Amino acid sequence: MLKISQLDTFYGKTQAIWDVSLRVDEKQIVSLVGANEAGKTTLLKSICGMLHPASGSVKFLGRRIDGLTPHAIVELGVSYVPEGGKPFTDMTVRENLEMGAYPFQAWKRREERLEQVYQVFPYLKSREKQLARTLSGGERQMLAMGRSLMASPKLTMFDEPSYGLAPLMVKELFKFITTLNNQGITVLLVEQNIRHALEIADKAYVLENGRIVLEGESSDLLQNSHIKKAYLGL
Repeated sequence: MLKISQLDTFYGKTQAIWDVSLRVDEKQIVSLVGANEAGKTTLLKSICGMLHPASGSVKFLGRRIDGLTPHAIVELGVSYVPEGGKPFTDMTVRENLEMGAYPFQAWKRREERLEQVYQVFPYLKSREKQLARTLSGGERQMLAMGRSLMASPKLTMFDEPSYGLAPLMVKELFKFITTLNNQGITVLLVEQNIRHALEIADKAYVLENGRIVLEGESSDLLQNSHIKKAYLGL
């Protein structure tokens, strides 16, 4: 579904991504893990059109999308949930969700999509008239996930969804991600909580200093000595 080949991305004159290649197959959960400042968010922004790579390619369903605008990439079926959710704080929960139905076809079906989102996140329905700024961190993350579903994505990318959340909420969050995947949505998950990320993923990549240093089946990476020592404290 998603194929990235030899990607280099810069911020100004500073290179942040070096020769990165990865693939995400349909209906998989693929985790991209690593420490802070490893380049994980830069890579997601390179995929969704917020940054334009200097070289290499990004293909979605066989079509090159590097160089396209973010809204054109959304129209193709790629959604992005940024760190912290980034809701429109002075809009209601419902208004935030409706903003996610940006693609023309999704807008025509927004009422149907709303009901589907409310089935996954019933809490949001009970708060649909509440301003987003009154929500807790975990609730904002649920809202952001729901907003991404409004566009009927084929691929959803999550950027550090567990950041700043209480342990109980983190557990629920990963359960929601698994539920979305079971409904047929392919997931690319960027996450510092490496144990949780590897436990729910089919495969994973480890990004360090802008480069892929490890890749493989998640179950194998959980047993990798470097992963245990550097990230799991074992």
